[in-house]
Amino acid sequence: MKIKNFVWLVFSILLISVIIGNFGSNAVASDEEKVVYVIPVQETVEKGLLAFINRSIKEAEEMNAELIILDINTPGGVVAAASDIAKSVTSTNVPLIAFVNKQALSAGAYIALNADEIYMTPGSTMGSAAIIDQQGNAAGAKAESFWLAAMKSAAELNDRDPIYALAMADQDIDLPELGAGKGELLTLTPTQAVEVGYSEGTVSSLSELTEKLGVSDHQIVQSEVSLSENIARFITHPVVVPILLSLGSLGLILELYSPGFGIPGFVGVSSLLLFFYGHTVAGLAGMEAIILFVVGFILLIIELFVPGGILGVIGLAAVLTSVFISTESIELAAISVFIAFLVCVIVSVLLFKVFGKKIRLFDRLVLKDATHTEQGYVSNVNRHELVGLEGETVSPLRPSGTAIFNDEYLHVVTEGVYISEKTPVKIVKVEGARVVVREIRLLEE
Repeated sequence: MKIKNFVWLVFSILLISVIIGNFGSNAVASDEEKVVYVIPVQETVEKGLLAFINRSIKEAEEMNAELIILDINTPGGVVAAASDIAKSVTSTNVPLIAFVNKQALSAGAYIALNADEIYMTPGSTMGSAAIIDQQGNAAGAKAESFWLAAMKSAAELNDRDPIYALAMADQDIDLPELGAGKGELLTLTPTQAVEVGYSEGTVSSLSELTEKLGVSDHQIVQSEVSLSENIARFITHPVVVPILLSLGSLGLILELYSPGFGIPGFVGVSSLLLFFYGHTVAGLAGMEAIILFVVGFILLIIELFVPGGILGVIGLAAVLTSVFISTESIELAAISVFIAFLVCVIVSVLLFKVFGKKIRLFDRLVLKDATHTEQGYVSNVNRHELVGLEGETVSPLRPSGTAIFNDEYLHVVTEGVYISEKTPVKIVKVEGARVVVREIRLLEE
């Protein structure tokens, strides 16, 4: 089996698996049993997690669940995703419990604070919710103000003292009795969380929690992340987005250096398809983004065969716009596009300068045939037979003008001197279309 066919087979299998994963049902409950619906909130908080939680809450409501438990173990993540998850948590009519199972830091702490009640396991932590940018630096004043207000609002939602929520996000708040002096962010232990009213109790496991809540006889339904949602969560990770865009751009660039459509082109197209697929599942990209990308890509291909440049500019603008409207923030999109552009430039320079590669696609577009004098081709006819003919100027030569030779008018030039009208001249040199004359009087001298 050829490599290309094998790769397409693998891609087809992956696509079928993704489709099956989309339509697979995660949980089933009988109509007679009372249901407690458990939703895992694991790993990084991003838009892919939001799509999963939204689907899970909807399933819990359709099952008429009596209780939803968020099984939280996350180091935090994207603020925008955490804000949307909090909206979903507070908008459901089903009572919702946050079960901090190891850690609920940063965005995870914010999600937990929006729950009706909070329980923690021994050794778990909750807090340390400073907002940072993509480079790991403290965010700007505007973003910090928004985040502090959100943390305070989440605490007040269930009558919790907001000072502790603010201390989780603001290191200027001094709470030395909780181990968070000035310059440190507050992180609560289970005991401290109970003391300040941020936790209703400490339990060792989910089963102990259901027993304490009096729902141990209920059917426990565990929501599971589908294959498509797993892919979406991976693809929408802030680190993966620039990698996919770089692979997509790089694959297409490398394809231009090789004939036909091979592995680089497949990798490039697949990476871009995965980018849009993941962001579509996560609810970030709609059909308008995909249509924009396809139209832009087609225009860029057409630009290779149609001169002008306008179609190329429009196509590039459409592709970039589709990327920007598909990501969760303009900043992330800008960084990802810049990284992809930088990678493509570096690889192109290496291929051209170091390895001497050339873009083979241009072989079809550039005329490479050349004609040489040695092969009998000339750009102008050299009339050497004119040399020696004598005639008379028809117009003054300053130094060019017109002269007549054997009833034939020719455009001639002098050797740099002025020759007046009706002066006898002789052709002394012919160079292509350049006919050089000299005054006969000077020749005789």
